[in-house]
Amino acid sequence: MQERQQVRNRVFGTLLMNALFRWETFVTLLITMILFLFVNDINILGLEWQPWFWLVLGAITQGVLVVSALTDPEEAEKALARQFESQYDISAIRSTVSRQKLNEALEYRRNMLKLVDRHQAAMKVQLRQTVNDVNDWIAHMYDLARHIDMFEANDIVERDLKAVPQRIEKVKQRIALERDERVRQDLESQLRQLETQQANLEATMSSVRRASIQLESTLASLGTIYAQMSLLGTKDVDSGRTQRLRLEIQDQVAGLQDTIDAMTDVQAQSLRLR
Repeated sequence: MQERQQVRNRVFGTLLMNALFRWETFVTLLITMILFLFVNDINILGLEWQPWFWLVLGAITQGVLVVSALTDPEEAEKALARQFESQYDISAIRSTVSRQKLNEALEYRRNMLKLVDRHQAAMKVQLRQTVNDVNDWIAHMYDLARHIDMFEANDIVERDLKAVPQRIEKVKQRIALERDERVRQDLESQLRQLETQQANLEATMSSVRRASIQLESTLASLGTIYAQMSLLGTKDVDSGRTQRLRLEIQDQVAGLQDTIDAMTDVQAQSLRLR
């Protein structure tokens, strides 16, 4: 929620800048300056006109333009859409597969926004809420892709995957040959630690594989949601279909978060072992 509020604050700033630098602003400024400099000797309803009156009228006109821009829901949605995508640097994702899936997810979202624009009134509001849920979905996909990158780029894990099984075998051989009971106990303790490390390494690789599969499954689900949205009609506003869509999206987001939490736990266990 905090991140979304930050995005909306940036959107407000973008809308304000757009309002100040739109072509109507320059026209208003130009006309105001012409009137201020050259139209002074007039009388309106018995009121002796002062040049600075034009500046006041110009400021009021500009204020109306700014307020209309800030309160225009269509402009706000467009700015919010642009601001949403600017949060995610897809090029920073090293995995080609993950990067491609994120690009496809953003393409689905853009097309969803086009579907929203085709509807009016209550249906439009419902579909906007659905797209907002999709925003959370894509945010979790991006977070999952970063976790996959982090694991795949971990040279220590890759090294240990090869070295630990070899060390286990060597310790087992030493245990079989050792006659000193105290040394044997130390070797058995070392073996248990190595086996625990190996189990965590295997869990790490398993979590990466599961995350990659889930990223692909999530993209397929996103495509299904888009197809269902494209079939919605005005009569479906109160039918519960849009509500079911939102619940399905929320379930997907929860599943992604569970996977991210699991990967974080595995990483924390690996760090504790080291």
